[in-house]
Amino acid sequence: MRTPKLAALELKRFGRGKLPVAALIALLLLPLLYGALYLCSFWDPYGRLDRIPVALVNDDKGATVAGKRVSAGDELTGKLLDSKTFEWHEVSSAEAHKGVENGTFYLSLTMPSDFSERIASSSGSSPETGALQVRTNDANNYIVGQISRSVFSEVRTAASTNASRTFYDRIFIDFSDLHDATAKAAKGADDLKGGIGKAKKGSQDLADGLRNAKHGSSDLAGGIVRLNKGAGDLEAGSRQVANGTQALADKVNGVAADVRPFLKDNGRSIGDTARLVADSARTVRDNLDLLVKAAPTAAADARTASDDLAEVHRTTCTEQTPADPDVCPALKRARTAAADVAKVAADVEALVTNQNGDLKKLRSQLTSLQGQAEELARSAPRLDEDLKSAVAKVDALNTGAHKVAEGANELHAGLITARTGSADLDTGVGNLKKGATDLDSGLVRLGDGSTSLAQGLNDGVGKIPDYDEKDRDARTEVMADPVRLASESLHAAPNYGTGFAPYFIPLSLWVGSMVAYMLIQPLNRRALAAGASAWRIAFAGWLPVAAIGLLQVAALMSVLHWGLGLEMTRAAGTIGFLALVTCCFAAIVQWLNARFGAAGRILVLAVLMLQLTSAGGTYPVQTSPGFFNAIHPYLPMSYIVDGLRRLITGGGLGPVWQGSAVLLAFTAGSLALTALAARRKQVWTLDRLHPELSL
Repeated sequence: MRTPKLAALELKRFGRGKLPVAALIALLLLPLLYGALYLCSFWDPYGRLDRIPVALVNDDKGATVAGKRVSAGDELTGKLLDSKTFEWHEVSSAEAHKGVENGTFYLSLTMPSDFSERIASSSGSSPETGALQVRTNDANNYIVGQISRSVFSEVRTAASTNASRTFYDRIFIDFSDLHDATAKAAKGADDLKGGIGKAKKGSQDLADGLRNAKHGSSDLAGGIVRLNKGAGDLEAGSRQVANGTQALADKVNGVAADVRPFLKDNGRSIGDTARLVADSARTVRDNLDLLVKAAPTAAADARTASDDLAEVHRTTCTEQTPADPDVCPALKRARTAAADVAKVAADVEALVTNQNGDLKKLRSQLTSLQGQAEELARSAPRLDEDLKSAVAKVDALNTGAHKVAEGANELHAGLITARTGSADLDTGVGNLKKGATDLDSGLVRLGDGSTSLAQGLNDGVGKIPDYDEKDRDARTEVMADPVRLASESLHAAPNYGTGFAPYFIPLSLWVGSMVAYMLIQPLNRRALAAGASAWRIAFAGWLPVAAIGLLQVAALMSVLHWGLGLEMTRAAGTIGFLALVTCCFAAIVQWLNARFGAAGRILVLAVLMLQLTSAGGTYPVQTSPGFFNAIHPYLPMSYIVDGLRRLITGGGLGPVWQGSAVLLAFTAGSLALTALAARRKQVWTLDRLHPELSL
């Protein structure tokens, strides 16, 4: 039986019943699970970043620069919200931290409170860099963290460029200011040149004046020495006065403390007593003349009465026993009193007779006593307050004396300093005199220097740039972003899925061949039993799976093109190349199953893993460990991925032709090995009759 008929017989088995047909259909659609579904799941993830919830925290408090309000945080927040880069959620710092931790947000971007202040500092004296704080959580999703780093790198670059524009704009403005200031300085230098001549005359006058000042400073120093000595004497005297007033104040306050309570409680009584004294003094003064007239008669009568009482006492109580004993003591006392009265009367008589001048003086004193008593009577109610006022005045006197003493002390100390200062002044004036002479000669040299200065400043004005607003903006734009990346992709993939299609398409076709040989025998048993040619047996087992593979290619690429939108630069070339790929994979999988039997299925998976890890389908193979770099050139998928990239996205066809040659070689080699395996299987052994492993 010919090979095509053997292959057709193998496929006819799927037409016997509904389940085999369903199995065949499933086999045809199986690559879609790996190719179409995988690519569909992340066909354009960067185009759907606006669905990723990200916390945006704006803690920026803003800043004020040169009277202008800067709110970099608000500006950046508005741009981010308008960009739709992510699904931004403006939240607090605490909500963002909690959300990133529990997975509500994939990441957070925080603008700190001093963000504007740091950016604005670039135009100040202490520039600082602004820091955008990004928080990620790889426990939520590692890839999102990688994507965010790329996105936020652009955000950081944009923010840095804006800050740089502000900084360089300030520099160019300063250049203009410096130009204007230098122009003013040049004009000032010209004015200086003219003013130095006037200064020359002034310096001569200054020197003459300082000579006179030298004489005056010497006299001042001598006078201050004398004044200092007098201040020392004043300090000592004022201190003695202060000590005296302190003693007086202490005494007065002590007496007042004792007397004031009495005066306060007895003011009225003192007034009454004073009025009584005044009245008595007036009465005594008015009766002094009567006393002068009556004194002799009264004295004689007093002596007579005294003698009579003495005689009565003698005759009654001394010479005979008295009839009444109680009378004698009374008579004795009366006798004694009469004698005393007679003596007093005699004294008064002598006084008025011999001391008439003293009575006149007494009358004057009584008059004065009367006036003083009356004054005391009037003042008695206020004696306590008057004493209090007097004490306060004494205290004030004491305080003033102490202040005078302190002032004298400060004056003395100040004059000591002044004495030193006057000496220094005298020395300084001498130095000024010498300096004035030097100034005069220096002004000559200054005149020459001012001429050079004026010439230099005028030359400098022409060398300092003066930018207008348009020129300044242009230069600021260049300085803020001096190097721009001119990115050009020769053959750009429009989306993520297109870029990964060369990797997932061969993966799905390998899986399709692998599953196909789970349903179809790699070697036709009837042909083996009939002793057919090994090549016929190999081709008979390969053709059905190759045919199914071609149908799988058609179904997969139809879905990818019309379903997902995969655009191929060379569509026909891509389909033809994939046809070669599926035939090659079918041959390799057939050989592994034919040669190793049940273990071959495990080897099929192992070879798939080796190809996936060494093909460079995701990252360049150079970034993988050395083992994968070593096996990379010896596996077909490495060439398939490179060829499909050129066919789908464009580029030179060298890798395509190279890959085609490699695939043809692998196909031919695998079929040859399968034929060898078929030849061996035509010989029955105990191992074939009783295999160690059966799947």
